Amino acid sequence: MTLQEVMKQLESWGTAQNRKIYARHGASANMFGVSFANLYKLQKQIKVDHELALQLWETGNSDAQVLATLIADPQAMTDRQAEEWVKNLSGYGLTEMFGRILAKSPLARKKAEKWHKSKSEWIASAGWIIVGGLALYDHEMPDEFFEPYLKLIEDGIHRQKNRVRYEMNGALIGIGLHSDELEKKALAVAAKIGKVVVDHGETNCKTPDAAEYIKKSQFRHKKMKAKAAAK
Repeated sequence: MTLQEVMKQLESWGTAQNRKIYARHGASANMFGVSFANLYKLQKQIKVDHELALQLWETGNSDAQVLATLIADPQAMTDRQAEEWVKNLSGYGLTEMFGRILAKSPLARKKAEKWHKSKSEWIASAGWIIVGGLALYDHEMPDEFFEPYLKLIEDGIHRQKNRVRYEMNGALIGIGLHSDELEKKALAVAAKIGKVVVDHGETNCKTPDAAEYIKKSQFRHKKMKAKAAAK
């Protein structure tokens, strides 16, 4: 599909109700309000098209940019493209989608190390999303990579900006699920920091309790492994 065809389709799917909902979740005013069901429908149709993803991102339209994160090739993302995209982030929904794709990129470690230090709420959030993504999905990453991040979470999470606190909490959960040793350390950090307060605005979103989430996830994982071993 061409950029013009995609934009025409997105515009036809937009609704006023979705625009209201997405605005409450931090989306920019430049949007059609397309449901994620329809965005995923387009993703299935387009599959991976990195050049189209770049064109969609350049429109500045929120729906187009979310779709861009769905069809972009993380392996093809260049350093320049990553830096251009991260500077255009303006809300937590798009930031989360962007962070997830960068976590699958060869740039992930480099960008996590750089961006988590940023004074920008969205850039720092993206950095912490990548830290959590690396912990969850890159099983080759050594535990030692994540230990400094645990220290940063323990010492400074409550002083960070609103959405950065949320993503640091998410990274803590991801690190706790990376290995048995890091599970113990993450749970110790969770106990020290206590409740993480995040303002979710006029939404029903909640901040997960890191310790509870880690314990439940590990319990399910160990139960599944036991079932597989018994077969």
